[in-house]
Amino acid sequence: MSNSDSTVIGVIFLIRHGDRQGFYQNPTNYNPANTVITPLGLREEFITGEYLRNVYLNASSPSFIQGINSTIADPNQITVVADAAGEGGVIMNSAEALLQGFFPPNANYSTTLANGTIVEAPLGGYQVSFESALAENDVSLEGWTSCAPFDKATSEFYQSAEFNQTAQDNADFFTNLPQYLDGRSDVNLENMWNIFDYMNVNYIHNATFRSKLPPTLLPQARNLAAFHEYGVFTSPQLDGIGNIGFRTMLPGIFQGLSSITNSSDPLKIYYNAIAYKSFFTLFRMTGAVDQSPQLTGLVNYAASVSIEVRQPSSGGEPVLRLQFKNGTEEDAQTTFNWFNTSGDIPVSTFTNYLAPVAINSTADWCTVCSNTQDRGCGAIAAAASQAAIADQVHQPISPVGAGFLGAGLALFVALCMLGTLFFIGVLSLGQRKGRTRHNQRSSTQSSDVRA
Repeated sequence: MSNSDSTVIGVIFLIRHGDRQGFYQNPTNYNPANTVITPLGLREEFITGEYLRNVYLNASSPSFIQGINSTIADPNQITVVADAAGEGGVIMNSAEALLQGFFPPNANYSTTLANGTIVEAPLGGYQVSFESALAENDVSLEGWTSCAPFDKATSEFYQSAEFNQTAQDNADFFTNLPQYLDGRSDVNLENMWNIFDYMNVNYIHNATFRSKLPPTLLPQARNLAAFHEYGVFTSPQLDGIGNIGFRTMLPGIFQGLSSITNSSDPLKIYYNAIAYKSFFTLFRMTGAVDQSPQLTGLVNYAASVSIEVRQPSSGGEPVLRLQFKNGTEEDAQTTFNWFNTSGDIPVSTFTNYLAPVAINSTADWCTVCSNTQDRGCGAIAAAASQAAIADQVHQPISPVGAGFLGAGLALFVALCMLGTLFFIGVLSLGQRKGRTRHNQRSSTQSSDVRA
């Protein structure tokens, strides 16, 4: 996996948000409360953006993205989609801060008006552009929200032998913890994410809490939170409902890969700004955890996955390389193996393995999640109902019905023909009498003419 045997032609980024205030999630369905980002969180994202710029937008770097405009962000070369749902504006704010480090202000980001005036973007050439994915109408970055089968799987995990054994093994921890949690009573493994988040946020921002907390409790809480979230947001089966967070992201990633590997397409970077949950899913679905068990842990703020799209020097199909940097505490990215192999993998290996379980549309998500009301499913269900009604109105005729219709039509045509023949005199009822009258009438007309 040397940098010298291939060049980077594009990158897929998956990056967690930065530090924020406390964030409560309902442990049964993961419905969230609101929170806000902190100045520390913005700083973490900015630093991550600067690091990634040095790796991928520095012409002297061995991982420089070939053909990219590294000074002025070209909207045709970069697509950014930020989750705007679960944690309020935290993830969008994080993406904005990261992009300031990745594409810093540039005085050349300006335009010349018709009257000759040169207008520079504010803040010294501030440049940023991204899309937001709202949970109400976009399932791509939060596939688990309002998904009944996911909630059912979560409940089943809480009732599993492994979960109950882990709770028993840590009974002393849970007994000792309430004195440090401001009197909260919901101190149990089922609520472990919220317990850890409370402890972590206060350990960072509350000096009194930090001074009183024994040094072993926060690491233990983090490990239990990781066990909890890994059990909720992964499944052993590739198409399992626990993997839904990454399964809904796959279509966008596939499109990003398709564009990057297409030499006629300008796209170089596809960036999803997300929460921590889909990192668990990504690492499990790609088999990275099988070769590097530490990836089952909870990723830090501003953690970044870089899936490098590389063109081998020898030609042929582009390959993918998995890079991971666990927040700003680590100095550099680490390369990890995945898909039960070592080294880079062909793009086709990634897509062929994961495409069968991708959730490619909201309609597919509605089916998988048994939802007929939320997140656009109501409109889809209504449209399907209208289509069914229209189908019944224009229902194809059965063979028996077609036989009756054919017979009736044939009879109708025959009667019409008979009527026509009667009208023109070819056929008549009481033929002799009618013909006699016709002859008499003709004779009379002849006599009149002669007179």
